[in-house]
Amino acid sequence: MSKLLDFTKFVILSNWSVAHLLESQFQYNKNFKLEKVGAFLKRSKTQVVVDDDTEYKRVTIKLYNKGVFLRNKEYGRNIGTKKQFLIKEGQFLLSKIDARNSAFGLATEEVDGAIITADFFAYDIDITKIEPYFLVLLTTTKKFQHFAQSASSGTTGRQRIDESKFLEVKIPLPSLKEQKNIVKKFHEKFNLAKKQELEASQKESEIEKYLKSILALKKIEDPSNKLLNFIKYEQINSWSYRDLLGSFLLVSNKFETVKLVQKSDLYIDVFRGKSPKYSDKSDSIILNQKCIRWNCIELEHSKSVDDDWYQNIDKSFFTKKGDILINSTGDGTIGRATCITEKYINLIYDSHILLLRVNPEKINPLFLTYFINSSLGQLQIENIKSAVATKQTELGINNLKNMQFILPPIDIQNEIAEKIELLKNEIKSLNQKSEQNKDLAVQDFESEIFNEA
Repeated sequence: MSKLLDFTKFVILSNWSVAHLLESQFQYNKNFKLEKVGAFLKRSKTQVVVDDDTEYKRVTIKLYNKGVFLRNKEYGRNIGTKKQFLIKEGQFLLSKIDARNSAFGLATEEVDGAIITADFFAYDIDITKIEPYFLVLLTTTKKFQHFAQSASSGTTGRQRIDESKFLEVKIPLPSLKEQKNIVKKFHEKFNLAKKQELEASQKESEIEKYLKSILALKKIEDPSNKLLNFIKYEQINSWSYRDLLGSFLLVSNKFETVKLVQKSDLYIDVFRGKSPKYSDKSDSIILNQKCIRWNCIELEHSKSVDDDWYQNIDKSFFTKKGDILINSTGDGTIGRATCITEKYINLIYDSHILLLRVNPEKINPLFLTYFINSSLGQLQIENIKSAVATKQTELGINNLKNMQFILPPIDIQNEIAEKIELLKNEIKSLNQKSEQNKDLAVQDFESEIFNEA
């Protein structure tokens, strides 16, 4: 049975929507008392008159509980609003306009002493009544977000929170001891999730190190330069785009460096995708750049195309097992590649995607996909991509054919692909477990507070 959040007096109903009144009914743990937000939050109004010759810290409160961050540092002469308010570490901050979008957070040490305009509220927290991190967790719940939305009014897109309504909202408040225990249990699950994320990231680094090591890489200065400089792989502590850019070319101590344009027997064909004719009344789909991830496909981003148009496409263009799809347009997505598995055969792709069909007797397509997606492959793409007439960054067919690959014998390619595939599966498992633990942490918190006991 639901509990009433509060009794509402008739005299204040004029500013309250039906939605607000409905939201004032919710389930909560009956072992906890209901307490007004205003019982533990007190508005801080330490005013500052901005001085032209003083440098000030300014903050931003990110939407959807992303927290409070330092926006910039600016001299007063460049700040238009001269009357602002001082904040200090540990205060609870919210944006008047974006509170309905969960723009809440705690002021960190980094933003201590920063200034805010009247579009933000700063509150001192009564730590004898509420644990600050319990409050932060509470603000991430859908229930609290609904409270903030119901306490906001105004035109669409410019709704501001009504402070008096916000402070009158009642929330379930366990004892301080219970709050700290709840926070502890949350952080145990969340820290486990972060640890799993870190392990996944470390394994990604392992892949890079393994690939560079087994390919026996070295760097050689461009012969067009007067000085020739050989650098052994084992002498390089870290590799980055910056290390490899300029006049340096990647070569191997053991294996051949090739270009598709030099050896036509390495590949069967290269296709650019088709410009689609879209239709909302069709089950036929086409892949776009959003679908192509780092060696995976997300079909949820695909779009429907006209059935007649779809049926008239040459079947050789459709994906086959072992094909490599590569995003070919736009900074940020260009160069992202995936290898087609049995699950994703017979698909068509738009004109912002290239399909490379390799000779499986010469090239393991999974190996080549991992090479393309590595820093070594991405460097190649960064160096050979071009700007077309529209100034859009483009990876053309000829660009791809001129890309350099380190090409070991096929048995070693198979070994590399198998090793990386195992590591990728471990990474996927760790990331899945991490997300599960994050979700579980939130679910357990909300269940403890808002489910009836």
